[in-house]
Amino acid sequence: MTVLARTFDEASSRFGSRPALVWPGGAISYQDLAVVVDEAAGGLAALGVGPGQLVALALPSGPAYVAAYLAASRLGAAVTGINSRYVADERRKVAARAQPDLVLTTPAQAADRGGPPARTTAGESEGWEAPAVLVVEDPGPDLDPRRALLAELRDGSTAPAPPFEHRDDTVEAVVFTSGTTGTPKGATFTAAQIAAITQGDTGGSWGHGGAQLVATGLSHVGFMTKLAGSLQAGATLHLLPRWRAAEALEVIARARIAYVGGVAAQVSLLLGVPDFDRHDLSAVQGLIIGGGPSPAALVTAARERFGAGYSVRYSSTESGGLGTLTAFDAPDAETLETVGRPRPGTEVAIRDPATGRPLDAGEVGRICLRSGAVMAGYWRDPEATAASLVDDWLLTDDLGWIGDDGCLRVSGRLTEMYIRGGYNVFPQEVEAALARHPSVASVAVAPRPSDVMGEVGVAVVVPCPGATPPTAAELRDFAADRLAAYKLPEAVVVVDALPLTSMDKLDRRALRGLVTGS
Repeated sequence: MTVLARTFDEASSRFGSRPALVWPGGAISYQDLAVVVDEAAGGLAALGVGPGQLVALALPSGPAYVAAYLAASRLGAAVTGINSRYVADERRKVAARAQPDLVLTTPAQAADRGGPPARTTAGESEGWEAPAVLVVEDPGPDLDPRRALLAELRDGSTAPAPPFEHRDDTVEAVVFTSGTTGTPKGATFTAAQIAAITQGDTGGSWGHGGAQLVATGLSHVGFMTKLAGSLQAGATLHLLPRWRAAEALEVIARARIAYVGGVAAQVSLLLGVPDFDRHDLSAVQGLIIGGGPSPAALVTAARERFGAGYSVRYSSTESGGLGTLTAFDAPDAETLETVGRPRPGTEVAIRDPATGRPLDAGEVGRICLRSGAVMAGYWRDPEATAASLVDDWLLTDDLGWIGDDGCLRVSGRLTEMYIRGGYNVFPQEVEAALARHPSVASVAVAPRPSDVMGEVGVAVVVPCPGATPPTAAELRDFAADRLAAYKLPEAVVVVDALPLTSMDKLDRRALRGLVTGS
């Protein structure tokens, strides 16, 4: 039995009638969710799911995703999520790299879109590259979730969990991120990492959790590797089909959320809700914010208007979501200018990007992390694993330095990736899609600072001779079926030629100057 399954079994016994999941129009207790999970595991077992297999969840953020994750985990299978915001091409890329044994999906994304949902269907015709695809639906607000949740899998029978054999190297979760060129890579987390992350989040204690709003997509590392910790805490997880500021703020107030997680862009959007001051936010004790820099003005405004502390976090998918943090009561010099100190059990080092030589305090270099939470490697990608993990150290693509105060500062990135609202965007992937536009001779993408999103993409376009330069709206419409919305450019700069280095390569530093005016 996996760490996640074992934790859920104990949690369902301890917390019984306590609400486990709440979503718009529905809720389910720990004990009722356990019945759903047991019966869904029976259905998965009948489909041949078991230890050593990978189940892919191409499902929206909702109770079906959580129940399916727990059911597959109960059978000893590994689980990966496919971002529900991805368009078809992006989903296929992840599925091609994952090579799952089974895909669970929705009618909208299913192989048989033109007909009624099938129990199972071959996946290869739609590019899933999986032996089977199962179509499931989230229960609507008028249905009893105890009966409707994963009804396509459940026939009243259950499957006994495989005999428990604890193996630290058993894969439990594969969380897909992107490489420097946008190629999907799956950070692999075994039982050893899930146990370490859970210990880091809970300190080993049970039942201390209250209501939590899940601020990320469920395929994100912030959910996939931390679900066991939330269950151990006995938390009530509030799920939104898609995070929107007004709905999120309403949940924070109504459910009396004590700690609000997310990224800086979400905080900015929350503060911008027109009736923000009408909400009773007296229960909020702290904001825990990662996924990119938090501007000083935003931190100051958030602390004042929420009346709560603000903790800046630095981590990555590959680090298991654990890294450094600032304390809620840290002085402004720390909270506003750094990403804090290593969490207990985490080591941070700065190394020369070229030689790997450790650097002294104040020297800028590659940020490296080491802890029990760091991924075991990239799923079915030994070359990428060898490049990123050296002597148990995770070599990030971030540049930074550690001051004499022991705090980490992030100063840039080795790659050209930028972060829009907490989502990683890789220019080369976007450029490849935009370059297909018939009016585009060449194109490059660079980020521009944004008060709300942190960074947004700007397309620098050389139009074809005689063609009318495309507008941002036209480029967004053109690439909408190839790229998730957060990857699409939000402005266009028209030039006669792209800036090049002396080696005739794209000069991305000059490109940034074009889009920022600096």
